[in-house]
Amino acid sequence: MIVGVDEAGRGPLAGPVVAAAVVLCTPHPVGLDDSKKLSAARRAVLEDTIKQSCHWAIGVVEPEEIDQLNIFGATMLAMTLAVEALCTRIGGEPAQVLIDGNLTPQGRRAEWRWAARPIVGGDAIEPSISAASIIAKEHRDALMREAALAHPHYGWERNKGYGTPDHLAALREHGPSPLHRRSFAPVAQCALF
Repeated sequence: MIVGVDEAGRGPLAGPVVAAAVVLCTPHPVGLDDSKKLSAARRAVLEDTIKQSCHWAIGVVEPEEIDQLNIFGATMLAMTLAVEALCTRIGGEPAQVLIDGNLTPQGRRAEWRWAARPIVGGDAIEPSISAASIIAKEHRDALMREAALAHPHYGWERNKGYGTPDHLAALREHGPSPLHRRSFAPVAQCALF
């Protein structure tokens, strides 16, 4: 069993970092690619297909823990949580975990117990990682749309927490929300005022 893992939300100023772990079904869904290269409509269709026909799980690390660990540590934790949840869901252990990027949680998280291989650009070339990319992005985007209802000033339904000009302007005007990452420089600078 091969698991693909990817994350969404390393760069935003607000919201969680989300990782997904996916074991593809056979045959795997057609049209998988890096989630950033797909339209929102295509991602939504693929998300539904993946969720209905493949094994998948999510790991979420909230802003408070991101601030405690740093974003790299939080990403490694989210990936670990996603693979642990997938193992629990399917009642088995993967032979290998393929991870988008150049680093893995192996040796960085005490709980990580699986053979792992990083693949730079894996979300565009390895179908299981592409599927994880789609699941992670769609899940995080949905969380940010929901958070926008409680915190409407920041435009998260549009910017998903990234530091766009409108988000930065709202941050300066209204200050940080509980979902902002206080360890990120633009948020920390606004929190001083």
